[in-house]
Amino acid sequence: MSDTASSPVNCLLAPLLAGVETLQGVKPATAKLLTRVAGGGRVIDLLFHLPESVVDRRYRPNLRQAEIGRVCTLHVTVMRVVPPAPGGSRGKRPWRVVVTDGTADADLVFFSPHLVRRLEAGQDICVSGTLERFGDRLNMTHPDYLVPAARMAEIPLLDPVWPLTAGLFPSQVRAAIRAAFDAFPPLPEWQDASVLKQRKWPGFEDALRMLHRPCDMPDLLEGDALVAASGRARARLACDDLLAQQVSMAQARRQNRLRPGRAVVGDGSLRRIALSRFGHEPTTAQIRTLAEIDADLAAPRQMTRLLQGDVGAGKTLVALLAMLAAVEAGHQAALMAPTEILARQHLATFRKLSPVPVAFLSGSVKGKARREALAMIADGTARLVIGTHALFQDSVVFHDLALAVIDEQHRFGVEQRAMLGEKGPRTDVLVMTATPIPRSLLLTQWGDMLVSRLDVKPAGRKPVRTSLHALSAMGELLAGMERALARGARIFWVCPLVSESETSDIAAAEARYAALCAHFGESAVGLAHGQQDIAVREQAIADFAAGKTRILVATTVIEVGVDIPDATVMVIEHAERFGLAQLHQLRGRVGRGRAESYCLLLHDTGLGQTARRRLALLRETEDGFLIADEDFRLRGGGDLTGRRQSGLPDLRLASPLHVDMLLRLAAQDARRIVDTPLADAPPALRARVQAITLLLELFARAQAVRAIRAG
Repeated sequence: MSDTASSPVNCLLAPLLAGVETLQGVKPATAKLLTRVAGGGRVIDLLFHLPESVVDRRYRPNLRQAEIGRVCTLHVTVMRVVPPAPGGSRGKRPWRVVVTDGTADADLVFFSPHLVRRLEAGQDICVSGTLERFGDRLNMTHPDYLVPAARMAEIPLLDPVWPLTAGLFPSQVRAAIRAAFDAFPPLPEWQDASVLKQRKWPGFEDALRMLHRPCDMPDLLEGDALVAASGRARARLACDDLLAQQVSMAQARRQNRLRPGRAVVGDGSLRRIALSRFGHEPTTAQIRTLAEIDADLAAPRQMTRLLQGDVGAGKTLVALLAMLAAVEAGHQAALMAPTEILARQHLATFRKLSPVPVAFLSGSVKGKARREALAMIADGTARLVIGTHALFQDSVVFHDLALAVIDEQHRFGVEQRAMLGEKGPRTDVLVMTATPIPRSLLLTQWGDMLVSRLDVKPAGRKPVRTSLHALSAMGELLAGMERALARGARIFWVCPLVSESETSDIAAAEARYAALCAHFGESAVGLAHGQQDIAVREQAIADFAAGKTRILVATTVIEVGVDIPDATVMVIEHAERFGLAQLHQLRGRVGRGRAESYCLLLHDTGLGQTARRRLALLRETEDGFLIADEDFRLRGGGDLTGRRQSGLPDLRLASPLHVDMLLRLAAQDARRIVDTPLADAPPALRARVQAITLLLELFARAQAVRAIRAG
């Protein structure tokens, strides 16, 4: 369908896909604030901006019986208005409105005279807020609601609390939400009827209305029905979110399966030479993973596979052996790394093991060396190529690229990965990550890829001894570092921030660098952080690797892609501020050589029980996959780049708990929807497929909508 703007889907959804500024009563300035807080400017984005809680205002006692500390809605009469006492600044002294309901008196306390000036003795009003006791007087400071008694119905019995932004008030959100429901179109059901019945889930509109306007649901006003109904409504909407994502993923998988490729089959001759130079038997996980990759390469479709391996699991060897299969078949293979330091580390490993020459290309390769590298890549002389972002530039032309390997893939954008894959005819793509990915996130973020896991480490790896230390013991720690340096150790020291913040007392990398320079001497200490020029940062890491400096103070820029076998001590300051998976990755920067290695987790003195249990898990295990799963349950998946350390990527309404409970249900449903040909589908499933195009539009998954229409 070429004209999607006039399709029945878009016509039906028009009120929800329209901008919030089209809602009755919403002014342009308010629309901008609503767009900011909702994360999008569509009406449906506003409806997806769910309340974070609900204030129960159904408790309506008289003053004599009212419970202190509880939200009360009261019908009272104004006895007198008492202005601030004279003297000092009147703006800092409160106004008091003395009220009574015939059973007792109370004070309404205001620090702004705005509402007070409209009140007078004898006036009947209704107020709602938290009732407190100050001395021997009942008082309510700044009531949430204050209306004439005749308008008591304006105070909601169940009052949603939405996250706000500066300049936006609850009344504005409430009015916009009301206008959105007034325009809500009738939508067909896209969830499976049996699931709705079994889980007692409401319909889509009812679920949204239940959360945003619970007073519209009379059944919720009795007893404790609100909590149960709210939980079912949130679960239903979370499943909608997950279903939209999983259908999109399933469509991507289906398109990947249908995308033509070419069979790439090696004879094993080059691999045997590489393995003999390696000198060790591959692990069972490496053998299994390589077999999975070989099967993909040999298939007549393009490969898109994710290879994830824990720290030290041997991804580089698997990548080299896979690339050599492409070379054995007469083609080229390339590996792209996010930094020059990591790319050159791969280059050193490949040149040590590979039976064929390896070309290198990065931004620092200039002049004659660059021209020669480009010529060798273009005429096919360079069968193996390693580089940085420079590999996908227009000036780089491959003779016959069959396999592209992208290391630390989360540091590249989707477009960058695609550009490298398009450097050859029907190029197979293998992406790698050293960050163990929770099993739930494998389905939510990488569900369109086939996944291989390296879950066994090579024999002989020594465990890293992990210990917890209070920051108050800094003197003892520095003394221990002096002893370690005397034995020839090299030490990483990681801080969470680059510079001091007014809102944080975390020691910054620059401040720690200055302190360690003062203690150990400037020549012994280097500094690497994300705000430095790349060349400066990489030089600091290179100096540390070469032993020119013995201590490297850094932020999380060293989390992945830094391989310095002589580094044996990792100190992580304010470890409680990091995610478990990130701590595990940082710990993986040591323990890469033959010497005993140590990881010291420094924490605040008053560490809570939950935080202590989290850190203790690192002391008890080095299983990155177990740690990643636990981190996901505790914090959410977050952004694997480390920039956002909690929450779920690419999901609007599903929490980590919902993902745990509902992801497999949504994934199985999505596979059934996508993999069943419409001609063979029963009528109920056929109707759901049509309804799911609406779901995908609402959750802004246009690519999957186009695929469903085409299929």
